[in-house]
Amino acid sequence: MGDVLDDESNTHALVQAFCMIIVSELGDKTFLIAAILAMRHPRLVVFAGAFGSLVVMSILSAVLGHILPALIPKKWTQFVAAMLFLIFGGKMLLEARDMQPGSGAIQEEMREVEEELEEEEAGAGGETVMQLHDMEEGHAATALPPTPKRPKRIEGAKEGFRNLCGLFFGPVFIQAFLLTFLGEWGDRSQIATMVLAAAHNVYIISLGTILGHSLCTALAVIAGKWLASKISVKHVTYGGAFLFIFFALFFFREAWTLDSKPLPHQELGEHDHDWIPH
Repeated sequence: MGDVLDDESNTHALVQAFCMIIVSELGDKTFLIAAILAMRHPRLVVFAGAFGSLVVMSILSAVLGHILPALIPKKWTQFVAAMLFLIFGGKMLLEARDMQPGSGAIQEEMREVEEELEEEEAGAGGETVMQLHDMEEGHAATALPPTPKRPKRIEGAKEGFRNLCGLFFGPVFIQAFLLTFLGEWGDRSQIATMVLAAAHNVYIISLGTILGHSLCTALAVIAGKWLASKISVKHVTYGGAFLFIFFALFFFREAWTLDSKPLPHQELGEHDHDWIPH
């Protein structure tokens, strides 16, 4: 009986993680980044870089969430998860209410992402990509005009990452990986992954989020531009809001169930005490 309940719980956790990623990432900034890069570069390389970044992020987030129950009691973990999903759901409802119907919102965001990518390629990112292209073709790196300086710590970390990965991967892969990782860090889906991993099996949550990211990234690189013209972000955000609120109710119920379960010594019946010496 216990195995059946565990299988059912794992299935629910897998579905929760998968659906959470779909409603969070479809039309999100990282989705648009992959879509735009796929219009300019080989789709397979862009998919490998973006999806590889999301796999790393999913595992990292799940591991961080798995550590929480060791610091916080299970009941409070469930309660915190319920509160966070309720906050996310309410925030998404407010965002959806203020959005314009149709695909106008996502088209506007896509233009903004395109501008950011152009600035990135024109700045340090573009310089590194061009240098890596030259190195791959056997040419010396050409000097480029100076670009506006960015915060030294962030720029140094990005340059260090690019130089390290440049030894093994191509410039397009590095660009897709790095832009996706930075865009996903601190995002709603990362926090939600941590919360789910704190409440469920960490391996199941990792698998569910990775499957969700694989679908979203594949859609972005294959048909991102077409989807951007067809998707109504307002409706997707409403769907995500209701899903997050449903998760909140689910975790509130789980927290209440844990709170109402009798302690082991309370489960002993009257006859079970007969053997205890007085």
